[in-house]
Amino acid sequence: MDKAETLAWLRRISGDLATATTRRLEESLPWYAEMPPARRSAVGLVAQAGITSFIQWYDDPASTPWIASDIFAAAPRELLRSVSLTQTLQLIRVTVEVTEERVTGKGEHLREAILLYSREVAFAAADVYARAAEARGLWDARLEALVVDSILTGEADEELPSRIAALGWHGHGEVAVLVGTTRPMFDVDQLRRTARKLGVDVLIGVQGSRLVTVLGRAEAPGRAEDVPADLPFPEIARRLEPSFGPGFLVLGPAVSALVDASQSARAALAGFAVARAWRNAPRPVEADDLLPERALAGDPLAKQTLVERIYRPLHTHSTDLVTTLWSYLDNGRSLEATARELFVHPNTVRYRLKRVSEAIGWDATGPREALILQTALILGSVGTDATRRRSSPGRRASSA
Repeated sequence: MDKAETLAWLRRISGDLATATTRRLEESLPWYAEMPPARRSAVGLVAQAGITSFIQWYDDPASTPWIASDIFAAAPRELLRSVSLTQTLQLIRVTVEVTEERVTGKGEHLREAILLYSREVAFAAADVYARAAEARGLWDARLEALVVDSILTGEADEELPSRIAALGWHGHGEVAVLVGTTRPMFDVDQLRRTARKLGVDVLIGVQGSRLVTVLGRAEAPGRAEDVPADLPFPEIARRLEPSFGPGFLVLGPAVSALVDASQSARAALAGFAVARAWRNAPRPVEADDLLPERALAGDPLAKQTLVERIYRPLHTHSTDLVTTLWSYLDNGRSLEATARELFVHPNTVRYRLKRVSEAIGWDATGPREALILQTALILGSVGTDATRRRSSPGRRASSA
């Protein structure tokens, strides 16, 4: 047959080809048979559009660019979200197979035309899905930036949980915020891969030179076999450290859930702002280790933390512990000088300092922790009767 006769024949059998293709899809593709009727009908429209488009393309091969794109325009937008690229390629393969079987014996040139056209359709399908993925990626990036900004500002609203769910957040349980600087050639995908291997999910916000990550424990399949299930957040921060730029890296305290992450974020941001005041600050450093610097900078959360976690527990536990700690710190952490001022044996001072450490978790014998404890005592005693932290007779006796 010449080309005109072939075109006429193809137009006559186009309806039969569509019917045969639909039947073959039901027989060979389980996912197609399980689809709701409306979606099956939409997939059938795509297959029929492909057959019609091939006939038009065979008549005018120069129409490839726009005809191939029109195939997928026949499908509703919802179909793109419910049918994957792999399933679309399976659809193309079945359609081509049915068409090839029907045109067998009609000429090698027709078979070659089908193969060439199927290639163009496959590229068109890839382009459609690539554009959709790119659009989804840009939307996810904007949504992620919005969520991270809401966490940093503490302006969470009722829509925050749904936005988090839309991002595919797999985190559960405790959450912590890590703040550092952005590398010149920052690779966000590498940071995500590293986080998955550590068994954590991550939200990432790039704000100029500052990089903010929200870390949450996740039962992710990508976790490395040698990584414990409940890796501490400080260790997670240490392993993520290479993904950050030079400078300080501050980890906020862990909170119970992602909706409470603003508390960790506030502490991390406040610590990041004053980290330079600690000359030998480690990298990463916990925000709670920067409580004195944060308090001196006017951070109300740091002041509240110092008073509630150190001063009040000690004052409630025993006034002797408060008095001993004040004296020990005022005397340059000297056991002998403290013992003389309090009229007790140095071993008694040691015992009381041990009780202080057991009560609040900080050891006054270390220089850094001594600064934290002294700051807490000052903040806790300001404006209270506890300003008379030591008895006057004791000081006069010491002076004598």
